[in-house]
Amino acid sequence: MREGKWAWLSRSLVGGTAGLLAALILIPYLMDSRLVDPVVCLLCAGLGGAAGAATLPFADDGRQLLLRSWAHFAVTSALFVLLMARFYGWWWEGLLLLEGMLAVLYALIWLGRWIGWYVEVMQLRTLLGLDAGPSPLKWRETLPYLPFVLLLCDGLPLLLRWAEHEIQRGSILELPILSALILPFVLLPAGGFFAGLSLGKRQGVCPLYPLACFVCYLPMLSLVWTAQMSHCFLAAVPALAGNVLGWMYRRAAPKKE
Repeated sequence: MREGKWAWLSRSLVGGTAGLLAALILIPYLMDSRLVDPVVCLLCAGLGGAAGAATLPFADDGRQLLLRSWAHFAVTSALFVLLMARFYGWWWEGLLLLEGMLAVLYALIWLGRWIGWYVEVMQLRTLLGLDAGPSPLKWRETLPYLPFVLLLCDGLPLLLRWAEHEIQRGSILELPILSALILPFVLLPAGGFFAGLSLGKRQGVCPLYPLACFVCYLPMLSLVWTAQMSHCFLAAVPALAGNVLGWMYRRAAPKKE
């Protein structure tokens, strides 16, 4: 227990130091001032410390994991909204929008870590002879990744399009940078690839995973006007590539006896 506390403390200190350094470097550019704002530095250090603590599991059992995850998110979101308010003032619509984006990012990271833990439990059950073996097309092995796919391919596009609508309200320019450029060419390929890489390293080739990425993005063609059919392939093809690459890594890695 004492070693666990030291691990939490050391990682929080490293994260807090990184946040403080980032604040000292970025403040002159973001606030157009040569003076260092001590409140911003303190908030950045707090956010860095929260990020450092998040690199360790919050608990071993499900109930404590959920409770501590909610508590950690509450602290993180409070620090984040105070920092954004320091930069932009108490503009509630904008702050709620930024909080929503933070919540989606937090959920993506949390789901990714939970999926990894869940798959490891499945592998331990298999080693103990408690599993019946791989399911057809490995649908059961792919199922834990479905919440992540839904959030990446459905939740994130809707949130980004709503963010653009709020940002562009009253503006002459119509530049859907988030949903037309960053989402299809950065977020979808990166998210699909790295989740597929994780799945391939643990379960091998799972053909339903890239198919799920393709199918889950299809509703966006009618709900988000910047969405195109090519975006479905930008989600599915990197997902397939990551899955195959993870499977190749799994085959090449030496097996533990």
